[in-house]
Amino acid sequence: MYDEPNDDDSHGDEPAERVMDPAQRAKEKGDEFRMHAEIAAVFEGHRKFDAQIRTDFDDEVARDVQRRAAKLEKAKTPESPILPPAAWPDATELLQLADARGLSTNDYHVRRRPGEVMIARWLAGEQVESFYTRMQAHFDAGMEGYKEDERQAHGWKQDPQVAKYLEALDTIEIKTADRYLRDTLRQHGVFVLSTITADEMDILHLCDYVMGVPAVDVVGRASAPPADGATERDRAWFFKLFAVRGMVDGVERMFFFTFLQKAEDTFEF
Repeated sequence: MYDEPNDDDSHGDEPAERVMDPAQRAKEKGDEFRMHAEIAAVFEGHRKFDAQIRTDFDDEVARDVQRRAAKLEKAKTPESPILPPAAWPDATELLQLADARGLSTNDYHVRRRPGEVMIARWLAGEQVESFYTRMQAHFDAGMEGYKEDERQAHGWKQDPQVAKYLEALDTIEIKTADRYLRDTLRQHGVFVLSTITADEMDILHLCDYVMGVPAVDVVGRASAPPADGATERDRAWFFKLFAVRGMVDGVERMFFFTFLQKAEDTFEF
């Protein structure tokens, strides 16, 4: 899904792991696992919580959702994921749109076009609580597994830089709910929008591994990679995830909107 840093990339005669500050390298690794944890928590609903893949998502509603998400992104300042107060009514409407349109929460509402997919998912109440629990679990498992692998692979080396990196890894502790500003939005009634963008997402990893469904069920038969001999280009999709959070009438709500497009296609979001 994401390329690992190549430690053999040359900077003069020094490998990349020697050039980068160990603390900064450890921080970036923590951020990488936090992002993986978020994606896993957003898309594992079919495997873990009986979420359905619903392909009857009305095109007009899907495009409306896309416009609303883009509008909120334009309203957000680069300095903070907290939306300005002027955008709060729009965020409220988006978080309530499932109720207004008679759409189920938890499920994945999918709208497909050739080479393009939009996925909307709403969560509310206990579903939100489960999301945060799972996101933290994914981060903890991924980070601890990586630390152990690094200790096994490099802990024996008499290298000060390696030792500093391993020490820095041990200091990485991320509370994913804090990074999602959960307490802030619950206590102060603000609305929050964050995004993740990947120029090339492995669609088979996302569908088969994370979601637990064949890619054809998500992107359609015409756009799915071939069953045999799929190339990296066949599997590569542009990916953008919008995550909107806030309290509405005393209920904590989340909305996730995902835009996917085959990487070789041109697009304009």
